[in-house]
Amino acid sequence: MIDVQGLQKSYKDFQAVNNSNFHVEEGEIFGFLGPNGAGKSTTINILSTMLQPTSGSVTINGYDVTKHQNRVRESIGIIFQQNTLDEKLTAKENLKLHCKFYGVPRSKRKARINEVLEIVDLTDSINLLVEKFSGGMQRRLEIARGLLHYPKVLFLDEPTVGLDPQTRAHVWEYILKLKENENITMFLTTHYLDEAEISDRIAIMDHGDIIAIDTPRNLKQQLGGDIVEIKTTDNEAAMKEIESDFDVVDLSLQDGFINCKVENSDAFVSSFIKTLQTPLTGLDIRKPTLNDVFLSFTGREIRD
Repeated sequence: MIDVQGLQKSYKDFQAVNNSNFHVEEGEIFGFLGPNGAGKSTTINILSTMLQPTSGSVTINGYDVTKHQNRVRESIGIIFQQNTLDEKLTAKENLKLHCKFYGVPRSKRKARINEVLEIVDLTDSINLLVEKFSGGMQRRLEIARGLLHYPKVLFLDEPTVGLDPQTRAHVWEYILKLKENENITMFLTTHYLDEAEISDRIAIMDHGDIIAIDTPRNLKQQLGGDIVEIKTTDNEAAMKEIESDFDVVDLSLQDGFINCKVENSDAFVSSFIKTLQTPLTGLDIRKPTLNDVFLSFTGREIRD
């Protein structure tokens, strides 16, 4: 559904995107992760025809993004990070306006509006002014608006930013329902790594390069072992002890905790508790997360 080959975008001496290659299958949720300045937004702007590439090729639904821009735009829907609804119009009026933009035939507009509102459970709010909607309702209406013209690909740019956890969960219920019922291909960017877990595959981008592409499960398995989180009365002294006396794969200090990546947490913890000289105040063992993956590949956490 999306095919990117040798994509490059440069601004004078600055290389924003450097020879990117990836593809997205039909019906797939493709997560696209990267810190600010990684080249993520530039890539998305090229895919959505808002920016011309310096070189390389990109096709969406079989159409070249530089040669067949209108065909590409007919094939995609975009849920922006910022609210782009007209709050002085009703839900129905917002959707009718979008139908006109996308050339939905007049005879089909009413049925299509009712259909997308039912998908996101907003049928009872069809005549309500958008300014009276909650944040979650507005986000669901934006999803409905993005579906009006039957897009093959839906771009979700931070779709739940600013929403409370319960509302975020509800929005994802509707997004996953779309995947199951409509077979829409989804291209997702998010800073919430728990949300990225629902992706079929994830690409990690940094400094203009795609540095990893795989399933969330495989990316985490690449790290191997367990993460032991340790807190002591003197973390700097404890880190020196660990470096000197214990066999660890990786060692770092984050948010007041020492993070040790070890091959066998049972063996490590048993020896560690007996021999550490610095007083221990807390210890936890967990499996690697996507944030650990991101940190391993880029040297920084995604929120940085």
